[in-house]
Amino acid sequence: MAALDGALESADAVPEAARSGSRRPRSALLSRDHGLAWLFLLPSLAVFAVFILYPLVESFVLSAHGSDIFGNSSRFVGLKHFRDLFADQDFYNVLGTTATFTALTVFPGVLGALALVLLMESRIRGIRVFRSAFALPFAFSAASASVIFAVIYNPAVGIANGMLNHVGAKPVGWLIDPNWVLLSVAAVQVWMTLGYNVLVLSAGVAAIPADIVEAARLDGATGWRLHRSVIVPLLSPQLFFLTVVSTINSLQAFTAIRVLAPEGGPGGKAMTLVYAIYNKGFENGNSDLGTASAYAIVLLFIVLVFTAIQFGVLERKVFYR
Repeated sequence: MAALDGALESADAVPEAARSGSRRPRSALLSRDHGLAWLFLLPSLAVFAVFILYPLVESFVLSAHGSDIFGNSSRFVGLKHFRDLFADQDFYNVLGTTATFTALTVFPGVLGALALVLLMESRIRGIRVFRSAFALPFAFSAASASVIFAVIYNPAVGIANGMLNHVGAKPVGWLIDPNWVLLSVAAVQVWMTLGYNVLVLSAGVAAIPADIVEAARLDGATGWRLHRSVIVPLLSPQLFFLTVVSTINSLQAFTAIRVLAPEGGPGGKAMTLVYAIYNKGFENGNSDLGTASAYAIVLLFIVLVFTAIQFGVLERKVFYR
């Protein structure tokens, strides 16, 4: 019996030893996997730290300090730049211009792309040519497109006024008239984003199951009713994505304004927040980096608020199938 008990005890001890032995390699393997994961993440973290985190921290630091004539940070001023900002009427004019520009670009850009995609779903001859044509603006850089439209808007030789003369209308000072400059720049921004929006929505339409569309047609849904009740609700994830991205891009738009409306256009009617940052910090030899950083922090706060509102309100209406 003593020998049997000893054998049983040794048999119980072997699995326990085996389990304890297998536990150590598993933990070592997990730690090795974690180390490998951090190694792969290191380049992305380095890029994030250098190009996003450091400029963000530096903006907060500059906004709390004054600047000398060379733009170097000098004495600590606390919240002075923000107090001066909110006491300046020009700041509120810039906010109004930014809001107007965003509205003029986001809604036409997204809804116009949706209308084009729904139209291109029609079975008409040569529709593939139109699909390629509407996607072409996505291939243009912002600077190239802005230069092209600067020629189109030229009051003497531009095609825009040429078309107005052809129909007997008066010529328009697209970029020199304070009443038209913001609308003209917004039209360029819409044209530049239209190709990307069309591509995203076209991919969304292609991903809609054909049996759903056929079932809706068998139930009598055709034409506008089919688009309104079936296609558009199924495109709500893409529409939500484009609305958020287009809003952020419009709030940060700079190149078109810089090329077409330098110094904010006539009367500062095209002076948006991003251009105000450039104007305060760099344009015409300016070096007020403290005020420019305060503008940048306000812009950051506006982007975060708009994005949070869109996720809190619009995402509830998104239909994820």
